[in-house]
Amino acid sequence: MLGEIDGSLFDFAELLCDEFAAPLDCGYVIDPVMRPVLERLGASHPLLAHGNYGNEFGFEPLDETPSVLRHLAVAREMNSPWYADHMFFGFQASSFMWSSPLPFSRAELERVAGRAAALQDRLQMPLLHENAFYYARFPGSEISEAEFIAGMVERAQTYLLLDLHNIYSNSINAEGYDPWAFLRTIPLDRVIEIHVAGGQWLDGWYHDFHCNATPEPVWEMLAYVLRNAPRLEAVTLEVQGPHHSARSRPVDPSWAGMVTGDLRRARALWDAIRGPSA
Repeated sequence: MLGEIDGSLFDFAELLCDEFAAPLDCGYVIDPVMRPVLERLGASHPLLAHGNYGNEFGFEPLDETPSVLRHLAVAREMNSPWYADHMFFGFQASSFMWSSPLPFSRAELERVAGRAAALQDRLQMPLLHENAFYYARFPGSEISEAEFIAGMVERAQTYLLLDLHNIYSNSINAEGYDPWAFLRTIPLDRVIEIHVAGGQWLDGWYHDFHCNATPEPVWEMLAYVLRNAPRLEAVTLEVQGPHHSARSRPVDPSWAGMVTGDLRRARALWDAIRGPSA
């Protein structure tokens, strides 16, 4: 269904390095099965590199993590202008780190900022951190998520992929979570990319499933950030079928209209605030 989307409606495609990287115990960098897909996508649009399971914030030596052993090379194969990562907490043995936030503590801030700075040095390109969607704060957290992120990019001199739908989702699920206080706390001058998306209510929780139209509060935040983030270069619409959960909204013909509508609205908002030439 998504193949029906007019390619002229978007200027780039963001890809997960995990989907294209070969296993760590083989001699390939790109999975040979996925290389034709990568080349086909790269022939039509510039590509942005994103990592999910790089274990950047784990405890194994940085040079032994998938982010260094695979993602760096994959990002270069994509000719990506930057590498973005999720702010997930993970161990080498874990394979499922969705919605496992970092402990928002001062000690953890110092630890992961050092790893982030070292990773950016190895990348030789900007490293963007994406604020995570989560169901609960990690035990031992003593400062706010926004304070943690602000302190991290200041210490590491890294950058931000600001996921506005994650902010919105956390504000619905977590009592006292103020999305506007979040935006006033983080350094918007470090934001290079934005994510927008839509989610779904399920079992009393609002989930970041990327399966519905972008909600109005996310558009309001996008307009604010477009006016106040001088380095912003990209707004990415996340779309995904029943991958996070089999109970997520199934892909059907209505998705094409939903995605087309969000892409057009995002472009119109960008043009109105920043101008088409930007």
